[in-house]
Amino acid sequence: MSFRYTSRILRLQRGLGVQTSRNGCRVATNAPVWQHCRAVASTANAEKVLFPGALNSEFTSTLDFLQPSQTQAISTYRVMNQYGEIIDKDIGVETTDEEALDLYKNMVKLSIMDLLMFEAQRQGRLSFYMVSAGEEGIAIGSASALSPADVIFCQYRETGVYMQRGFTLSQFMNQLFANAKDHGLGRNMPVHYGSKELNIHTISSTLATQIPHAAGAAYALKMQNMWSPETEPRIAVCYFGEGAASEGDFHAALNIAATRQVPCIFICRNNGYAISTPTSDQYRGDGIASRGAGYGIATLRVDGNDIFAVRRATKEARRLALHDGGRPVLIEMMAYRVGHHSTSDDSFAYRQRVEVEDWKRRDNPITRLRKWLEDNALWDEDKEKALRSVTRKEVLRAFEIAEKEKKPSIKNAFEGVWEELTEEQKMHVEELKDILTRYPKEYDVEQYEGGISGLDELLAQKKQT
Repeated sequence: MSFRYTSRILRLQRGLGVQTSRNGCRVATNAPVWQHCRAVASTANAEKVLFPGALNSEFTSTLDFLQPSQTQAISTYRVMNQYGEIIDKDIGVETTDEEALDLYKNMVKLSIMDLLMFEAQRQGRLSFYMVSAGEEGIAIGSASALSPADVIFCQYRETGVYMQRGFTLSQFMNQLFANAKDHGLGRNMPVHYGSKELNIHTISSTLATQIPHAAGAAYALKMQNMWSPETEPRIAVCYFGEGAASEGDFHAALNIAATRQVPCIFICRNNGYAISTPTSDQYRGDGIASRGAGYGIATLRVDGNDIFAVRRATKEARRLALHDGGRPVLIEMMAYRVGHHSTSDDSFAYRQRVEVEDWKRRDNPITRLRKWLEDNALWDEDKEKALRSVTRKEVLRAFEIAEKEKKPSIKNAFEGVWEELTEEQKMHVEELKDILTRYPKEYDVEQYEGGISGLDELLAQKKQT
């Protein structure tokens, strides 16, 4: 290995907070003392462990197993109780009245859109949908505390993140109908949104794959932040449910993020159920937050029904994620999934209806914020009725327009994989055109933008090449 190349590697390691000691151990410069490796063996009278795998642990002659069930559960951070009352009035909410009103209006808009789209699916006008009932505060609250430049990786119940970042009703509807104006050109199933302009990666159906993607992106952002100090530093933010935390991708991602010390916030929505599986059947530990400590990650558990707590926690997590070159943070947002898992699910087959109705009535992020707004003379019943009426009309209008749009051009079934069509694909195009031409009554191509002419465009390209 050349001297020049070795020097570049050493500079990169120092920039990423990694140093190589005299004994050859590579350690993060900001790592806690118990993570620093040793090259010498334990002495006879040593009082602490010197093994490389567990450093500075005191020796003991008492045989005492750690019993997680006997330890105190991790506390849950909140700013506002379920009655809309601020617990520590000296600190307050750190949110202006205007911001609080905007957050509330977005949560109401999200809940109305969810209700209408769920009904539309039941009417057969949409093929699939997932609601965010009970979790609106997590998505909208956390998104409001991030920088627009931060890179987001969502799961499938983060519609509020898109809405808070500026994704329009038209964009939502176009994707749900997979019409010609859908940015994904109809190639993905409903609620799998994506927006390059908003720095949000397209949602994938495969559970938990976005978690290691976020860890890798955060590592790239760490280098970018280091080598481009003139630009605003960015972080990666990853959302997932507690069910996804049972996947191997979760553990691999957190371990990579911790050992590489990347600027990433992992936000777990613990809503009590992974489809039909309650948390009691998913794990025996203290939720997902307890796993963060095991990976050496700064961790916090938050009341997800308290949007002020969500915002403050996310702001602080972002500050920590960028501190001293970067570090990962895990936030477990506690909530209750009021709605069904999706339109393909009937949650009353595995939980009591009274349980759901109790959570609806007793506590949810929308009613809790509304109580605070009313107590501060910022909201009343008349404003509530007006907001819901106007919002419902806006959603229905966007829905009706998107429903009438044509489907994307048929050519999109072949484009977008290879830079140029392969010979085999060209044969498929010719065969498809032949079938559509010979059986026009069986295949309505007029519902697609350009009709059969889209295939003619591809065949014209073939002749040119």
